[in-house]
Amino acid sequence: MDWSRTKSIFIAVFLILNIFLYMLYLNRYNDLNKIVSIDESPIENRLKDENITYTAPQEDIKSATYIKGKVMKFSDKDLVLPNQQIDIRNGTDVTSMLIKPVKLRNIDDDKSFTDFVQTNVKGGGAYSLWKLNREERVAIFFQTKNNRPIYNMNGVIKVFWNASDEVWMYEQTMLDDVKEMKQQKNVIQPLQVIQRLYSKNLLKKGSHITQMNLGYSTRVEVIETQVFVPTWEVHVKTSDGKIEEFFVDAVGGEVIDIQVDKDEDEEEGWGV
Repeated sequence: MDWSRTKSIFIAVFLILNIFLYMLYLNRYNDLNKIVSIDESPIENRLKDENITYTAPQEDIKSATYIKGKVMKFSDKDLVLPNQQIDIRNGTDVTSMLIKPVKLRNIDDDKSFTDFVQTNVKGGGAYSLWKLNREERVAIFFQTKNNRPIYNMNGVIKVFWNASDEVWMYEQTMLDDVKEMKQQKNVIQPLQVIQRLYSKNLLKKGSHITQMNLGYSTRVEVIETQVFVPTWEVHVKTSDGKIEEFFVDAVGGEVIDIQVDKDEDEEEGWGV
């Protein structure tokens, strides 16, 4: 028997078999890719199919830093303010009753609420107006850093007014020694944020994303020091006119549950 010839035949057969199997693999791989490309069409196409539109942010943000701060401990001597009866709970939660309610200049002008806070609240200039709930007659302000809101209940002011458009009470918490951390982090881009919300079925058909703002939210809490991660806040107007807000970790991409209107004894929640 010519073993050299037999060996060559075996090599040729195995080579042909390998080529055949490789061709089958390529065909299967291409077929799967066609299925995936149909099921995972670009996000723009899926939004268009469901009539979901959006307004892109004017500011082009590529990176941001984490920030950190401590919960402010108030003392009675810190809060000697005219026309106010102050109560401090746990050293951190301030409630002020206005002895004589303060008339708002123009209830339809957001600046009226900002003027009140800057004039009557300790450190009021460090906060910015986030939301007006005219039905409940409460204005919510968040503390800011780098002109960006910190979505956290340890840096919030709630202003309450009555039917005569007079502020009669406010509540305040404050963050102290707020600083930037050194390392820059890449920020996920607006379309990626929208895709994340869409994949979680949080965007309804016919809705319009009206605003996307970058702020901060709590990520790590160690004793009294808190670390805040860059966070996208997304305002959505549904087809029936309802306004919804969503928060997305701008570094990790997780959808965050921030309970702004929670009861005092509830803790801030997180969700993905």
